[in-house]
Amino acid sequence: MAAEVIMPKLGMSMVEGTVIAWKKKVGDQIAKGEGIVDISSEKIEMELEAPADGILLAIAVADGEVVPYGTVLGYIGQSGEQIEHAPHAEAESTQRQEVAAAAVAAEKTPPVPARVAAENTTPAPAGRKGGNLRVSPVAKKMAEEAGLDLESIIGTGPQGRITKEDVEKALASGAASRAETLPPPSATLRPSAQPAMETAKTASIQEVVENTAVTGMRKVIATRMLESLRQSAQLTMTAKADLTELLALQKQLASELEKRQEGKLSVTDFIARAVVLSLKKHKRMNSAFLTDQQEPRIETYGHVHLGIAVALERGLVVPVIRHADQLTLLELSKAIKSLGERARNNQLSGDEMKGSTFTISNLGAYGVEHFTPVLNPPETGILGVGAIEAVPVYRGEELHRRSLLPLSLTFDHRVLDGAPAAQFLGSVKDCLENPLSLLL
Repeated sequence: MAAEVIMPKLGMSMVEGTVIAWKKKVGDQIAKGEGIVDISSEKIEMELEAPADGILLAIAVADGEVVPYGTVLGYIGQSGEQIEHAPHAEAESTQRQEVAAAAVAAEKTPPVPARVAAENTTPAPAGRKGGNLRVSPVAKKMAEEAGLDLESIIGTGPQGRITKEDVEKALASGAASRAETLPPPSATLRPSAQPAMETAKTASIQEVVENTAVTGMRKVIATRMLESLRQSAQLTMTAKADLTELLALQKQLASELEKRQEGKLSVTDFIARAVVLSLKKHKRMNSAFLTDQQEPRIETYGHVHLGIAVALERGLVVPVIRHADQLTLLELSKAIKSLGERARNNQLSGDEMKGSTFTISNLGAYGVEHFTPVLNPPETGILGVGAIEAVPVYRGEELHRRSLLPLSLTFDHRVLDGAPAAQFLGSVKDCLENPLSLLL
């Protein structure tokens, strides 16, 4: 009996998942445990492994489609084996693959502006506008990919339905129209024609444009960040903390930790500890502005669930250290390293990336100084960390070499004002400049 490839539930909050790309084609030989399709939920992207040995008999869900968890994505079995539990799977697979193939074909065809298409197409009959347009799914997708106006295409299918062939005809007509408008080559080149020749050279250079569908993690990030900016009153303030003493303490602790095989303490570990201690002191920063009831409210937390932003090749994730206020500096360090490593190996569950009450985003490794981090809703604050810089600083009349760390605090002005936000940032700065307080 054919084995089903199922869309798994990636976390308690997952409702649906996206098929990013199949790595195998129908008819390919597959080994159990081999990666066959990339999928994603709102926050996780992963490679789904084959549940059995055999041949990929059918693909039931094409690339880019979004389906509920538990949906059968495809079937693996032996050559010639019938799919007993899905009699229509092959037909559905063929239709889905036809849509995908049409999208690829449309992508390879140069986009036709609506104006050009209109000039080369017979005017649409009356009554087709206002929601009465009939079009096949394949034709619709091809037209959208190519930038064609469906209203300008005459359908030749039943009851005026626009078919795949109609769209292909419109595309071909548009391409021919552009070819007719190209000027004929000049038989003689004269010195006075130099500007025209340069223009012709420029026109002959092919412009390459790559279109990438916004799906999976990128789509979630785009949606959440836009909503964050639209739905909160964000303000960013900056400061610099003198880390000279902290770096000296870090160096002193390194040898002792190495003896105990405890690993190293990073600057991020110290910053996280400073943030946790400051959130316990300035509780309003550890809160959220919520509008899920009739009247908006501010929910202030007695615990600290600390989010640490981790940059991946596909996007950004924020694993959460729960009850970070109950951890020592060393325990916090271990939790940050563990979650960061699992995030980069795509091993985090959806539940490990939600519920944070405050977030830290560190771009120091990229040489960034100050930047404006965007709130991770519904949190009140996020701390941006830049690159440490060695600078000369006057202390009294004497000039000293000091190591300064740029800090950028973005906060929701609906929850608190500039003065209390500045007090919180000042508390973080004081902790970092008095590093022994972080060990207590």
